[in-house]
Amino acid sequence: MASPRIKKSSNHSNKLLPGQIQRLPLVTRRCAAWVVEISLIAASALVPYSIGLYVNDRSAATVPLNPVVATTTEALAKALALPWRHLSQRKVAPITNLLWCGAIIAPLVVAGWQMYKLAKTGQTPSKGWFGVQVVKASGAPPGWGRILIRSGVGLLGLPVGVAYLIWRVTGAFPDLGILTGLVGLMLLGESATLWLTGDRRTLHDRLAGTRAIDTFTNTIPYQGISLKPLWEDEPVTLEVTSTWSQSDETGETIQCNEQVTTIVLTPKRRWPQWRLWDWMRQRPGMTLLIVALAGMTLVLGTFVGTQVYIQNQANRRILKQNNSLLFLALIKQLSSEDGNTTQDRRPVIVALATLDDPHVVPFLVNLLSQEKTPELMGTIEQSIVSVGPVALPDLQKLNQSLTNDSNRLPSSSTSEEKQLIALRLRATQEALAKILTIYNPEVHKADLSHVNLSSVNSGLAPFNLVLDKADLSGINFKGAILTNASLRESRFHGVGDDGRFGTFDDWAADLSGADLKQANLTGAILSNVVLNRSNLIRATLNRSNLSEAHLTGANLSGAQLVGADLHEAVLENATLTGANLADANFSKSDLQGARLGQSNAVGTQLPSAMLVQSDWQGADLSAANLGGANLENANLSSTKLVGTNLSNAQLQNADLRNADLSQADLRGANLAGADFQAATLRPSLSANSGQFIQGPPTAATATHVKGVDFSQVKNLERKEIAYICSQGGRHPLCR
Repeated sequence: MASPRIKKSSNHSNKLLPGQIQRLPLVTRRCAAWVVEISLIAASALVPYSIGLYVNDRSAATVPLNPVVATTTEALAKALALPWRHLSQRKVAPITNLLWCGAIIAPLVVAGWQMYKLAKTGQTPSKGWFGVQVVKASGAPPGWGRILIRSGVGLLGLPVGVAYLIWRVTGAFPDLGILTGLVGLMLLGESATLWLTGDRRTLHDRLAGTRAIDTFTNTIPYQGISLKPLWEDEPVTLEVTSTWSQSDETGETIQCNEQVTTIVLTPKRRWPQWRLWDWMRQRPGMTLLIVALAGMTLVLGTFVGTQVYIQNQANRRILKQNNSLLFLALIKQLSSEDGNTTQDRRPVIVALATLDDPHVVPFLVNLLSQEKTPELMGTIEQSIVSVGPVALPDLQKLNQSLTNDSNRLPSSSTSEEKQLIALRLRATQEALAKILTIYNPEVHKADLSHVNLSSVNSGLAPFNLVLDKADLSGINFKGAILTNASLRESRFHGVGDDGRFGTFDDWAADLSGADLKQANLTGAILSNVVLNRSNLIRATLNRSNLSEAHLTGANLSGAQLVGADLHEAVLENATLTGANLADANFSKSDLQGARLGQSNAVGTQLPSAMLVQSDWQGADLSAANLGGANLENANLSSTKLVGTNLSNAQLQNADLRNADLSQADLRGANLAGADFQAATLRPSLSANSGQFIQGPPTAATATHVKGVDFSQVKNLERKEIAYICSQGGRHPLCR
């Protein structure tokens, strides 16, 4: 029986990889080489990014985020629908900026280097380790053009692009886990195309006109066997051996192998190329007809399109000219002496608001700034409101100008002058409030920074801002004056254009530096909203959602936060003196350096919160949950911690002087360096004071100190040490 056998190169070295790897199928080695290449690119980004993140968490953040890093992160967030909070403006350590820039540049360098090696030699280092080489039909290295098509289009572009398209147009968006799975499936599917043909070429190899060969044996796979590649004029020799057997006289079988012949396979064009010029020469009539039809179509389409465009432009010019003429006529009528009465001017002002002319809004706003008649001020206000959100920028400027005029008005000014400014200011305030209410879906990106919308209940021009249950998400209220405003159950954070929460395009209002003194924000949605350095003195925030909000340096003195949700909120250096925090949720929030003296925090949830150097002097933290919280160097003097959960809390160097820790749970807490001068650990006996003989404390009333190490605390009194020892705590004086 004849069987073909392939001659192998005799001068090839088999020392590139261990023998067990050389025996792996070529397909397996190709996949392994690709995984190593991708891993190197990923590691070049993840390693510097992780180091930068680690350093930033342990260093002082002093410089702004690098613009290149911010732009790149923003682009990735938009494409992958990442939460916007990951991109909030922040400062980082200088070394972090350097490392994160490296995390962007390094993968580009590694990927470029791998593509350069692949284009010039057909091998990356990983492909060389696994005995794989990419070549074109002639056997030469593929070159830059083919590699860009092979890697950029076929290997990654098509699979990742199709997976991303499916992810975006289906209900899978914005789940990143599903996107990752789709990308993996598409990459596997593209790689599996090599099994669809006998020559074992993937789709990306077919697109680029390349193929992979086995450098260990210098062969290519074909129909389950390995053939030496047909490069240029090099023949392939197949030795056909005849095997036969027969029995001799004794009955023994004799088997012989005999080489019968040698078959030489000569090269043959495997990928015929279609040439347009040859086709045109063979079919001149068809070519002429196609060219004529294409030319006529192009000329006719250009003519029709040009005429339509010219007519549209002419219509627009005529309409614009008519509006301009009508605008000038109405202005002339307003300025004429005959039509100077209030009744005559009112319809003219209303007619002006109906014109589609860019000069209408500035004219109406300027008219409002000069009007002296209260009745006409109301007409102008309504006309501006009817124009819509396009009037907001001009109204904002006039509002700021009138606010400045009112603040600079000398005390010697006449009451008439003060009243005029107050009436004009109120008109702008009412116009702004009405536009925010009526045109709600169109104002999400409005700029109302530094506007004066403060409620005034007395004086010459009273105004009350009431925007209850309004959608104010995405509006820029930076530095705005919103004192005494009623914003109950209003939304300041909403879905973006994609209609989904938690993605990059979410609309989140900016209230940094805003004056919200005594504002009513009960039940308001303020999650992820920026409130840095805002004034919330005596504001009502009961049951409001402030999760992951940024309140750095905010003043919440005397604020009502009963039942509010502030988990993972940033309140670094914020002031909450005298605030009511009962039953509020501050889990995992950052209150580093915050001032919370005299606050009511009964039942407040503060597990795993960052409370380093926070000031709680005189606060009531009874029944609060501070489990796992970091209270290093915190001031807890004169605080009430009755029944408070302090298990596993970090209390190093904390000030607990005169604190009431009866019934508190201190198990697992780190108390090294804490000051317990005049602190009370023993349970209070006031509840049983009517009894003549007091019994020992029960498990329900005792402070949980069993196993707690008090050996490094300061200023413990003798009676407290005795109590600690009796309850199983550890102290050098315990026997």
